Amino acid sequence: MAKLYFHYSTMNAGKSTVLLQAAHNYRERGMVPYLLTAHFDNRAGPAQIASRIGIAADADTFDASDDLFLRLKERLAAGPVACVFIDEAQFLSADQVWQLARAVDDFGVPVMCYGLRVDFRGTLFPGSATLLALADEMREVRTICHCGKKATMVIRQAADGTVLRDGAQVQIGGNETYVSLCRRHWREATGDRPAGT
Repeated sequence: MAKLYFHYSTMNAGKSTVLLQAAHNYRERGMVPYLLTAHFDNRAGPAQIASRIGIAADADTFDASDDLFLRLKERLAAGPVACVFIDEAQFLSADQVWQLARAVDDFGVPVMCYGLRVDFRGTLFPGSATLLALADEMREVRTICHCGKKATMVIRQAADGTVLRDGAQVQIGGNETYVSLCRRHWREATGDRPAGT
């Protein structure tokens, strides 16, 4: 039975690595995965899902204007798809998550979403909030804070290492911009709570 999955974590936990490995497993068994990622996240190049450990795969992209139910309907009409994989799922809109849930229900295709749960302010992304509400299964991809505890939060840093407490929710970056921390160390780094919360 097809399900909507949400694999969530903080930055640098290996979500893209897990996605790419799972898609590889489908291919290795002669099945066809369909990969999607956010259009504006082109750190690895356009239409690429890449991991920090050096593996990558081509993917189609989505942006806020896409109806993902219709996209999946068109893709399924073009040929069989065993599983849909979505990287950077935090950038989905709430409507797009509902569209994916509808595709799972109506087309019987599993959809595996991988993304961040919260932003650098400790606030849920809209796509993540809706996935937490609708997903049939949720799986945490764990990473650790510098203290060894599980990291559940992330800080955003300026180029000089200063911790930023406000700004746009979405800013593409990697290790040079974001650091994953446990809640206690996030609170210390942000002065307990960022401004405006």
